[in-house]
Amino acid sequence: MNIEMWIRALKAARAGADVSQEGLATLIKWSPSTVAAIETGRRRPTMEFAVAADQALGTGGLLAGLLKDDDGLSGPSWFESWPGHEECAARLCYFEPCLVPGLLQTEEYARTVFSAGGLYRSDRVEDLVNLRMSRQRLLHREDPPECVFVIDESALRRPVGGPDAMDRQLGWLLEAAELPPVRLHVLPLTVGAHVSMGGGFVLAQLPGDDRLLCLDNAARGQIADHPEWIGLVQRKWEHLLGEALSESASIDLINKLKVTP
Repeated sequence: MNIEMWIRALKAARAGADVSQEGLATLIKWSPSTVAAIETGRRRPTMEFAVAADQALGTGGLLAGLLKDDDGLSGPSWFESWPGHEECAARLCYFEPCLVPGLLQTEEYARTVFSAGGLYRSDRVEDLVNLRMSRQRLLHREDPPECVFVIDESALRRPVGGPDAMDRQLGWLLEAAELPPVRLHVLPLTVGAHVSMGGGFVLAQLPGDDRLLCLDNAARGQIADHPEWIGLVQRKWEHLLGEALSESASIDLINKLKVTP
């Protein structure tokens, strides 16, 4: 199954329930523009959307099941649609307070992160690592999205995987910073308290000037398009970017933290 078939299933379910696009938006409490964007293929459906549509249209979990079957790599259920949004985004803005962003992680670093605490079986760890590595292909596309990263300095000082592994990770950050779509900034520890100490986020600017927000936390993340949330996080992003080091100063700091030349 592909997304085009999923869209046809959604439209058929709406027609069978005699519910318009606007009516579905009201029932599931999503914006009409989002429903329209999903049905025209401009936005990939999230699992939250599919579950809500199933409940509203009485389809017994059909849409959620089809969407799960469409996912090529097995990530957390809430995250299943995010790689598709990354792929079609025009601009991606990442802030990470605790670790190197997934799109910039080495395979070694990612494997250490997913293995921490022994929460996942080894085969599950490999699935998650493969998904993370596959997402990085977008940085090397002919028409990649602009990717702007703000990373807290503390994330660069934490020796994830040990000093040698972290040194290799810092080396990859220096290489990635030279890729055309990447802009890399470090938020220095001297800033002290800042507006997003509670967690990281990604803001995606999609075709048609739509915007989407990806949040993650200790239990379960969320993908949302609530205007109030996006407006708040946009203000936080502007504040963080204003306090971060310039690109050149950020590269200088990473070079200082890196042990081997």
